[in-house]
Amino acid sequence: MSRIGKLPIHIPQNVDVKVNGEELVVKGPLGEMKQVVNPMIKVSVEEGKIVFSRPNDEKETKAMHGLYRALTANMVKGVSEGFKTVQEVIGVGYKVQATGNVLEMDLGYSHKVFLELAPEIKVETVTEKGKNPIITMTCCDKQILGQAAAKIRSLRRPEPYKGKGIRFQGEEIRRKAGKAAAK
Repeated sequence: MSRIGKLPIHIPQNVDVKVNGEELVVKGPLGEMKQVVNPMIKVSVEEGKIVFSRPNDEKETKAMHGLYRALTANMVKGVSEGFKTVQEVIGVGYKVQATGNVLEMDLGYSHKVFLELAPEIKVETVTEKGKNPIITMTCCDKQILGQAAAKIRSLRRPEPYKGKGIRFQGEEIRRKAGKAAAK
């Protein structure tokens, strides 16, 4: 049996889970999420837990068993606690400002970069004198949040020589020595 798929998901007090045929609906204080589940995977809610089962041990069925369990666990955590990413913008003259759901960034290009985020994402920017600007995003959907964070990071990836760019807070960048070390 799938090691991930066989684990039941505990439902917190403030979360409501309903199974409507092939659709799984999870409601919580931070929002509502829906997921269509493959008909081969059976979903049941019993005694405050969500349990997934599969009819056979084929490779594809095993993969879906773990996949839908992981997606549902992320949905339950998202609507009850939410997800958060923190990114640092490192570089001289690099600036970030959030207006609603639009990020305005100065990243060393000849123009400003504007990025409109999904309406589900709440974004905050902090700019303190002498420190790197920080972008903090929160959302109940882990997939949308991760996609937005990856898009922001792709606008100016961290480079290995000076370490300039956009990186996740706490991320280690392998630094290279450069030309001067070759002598």
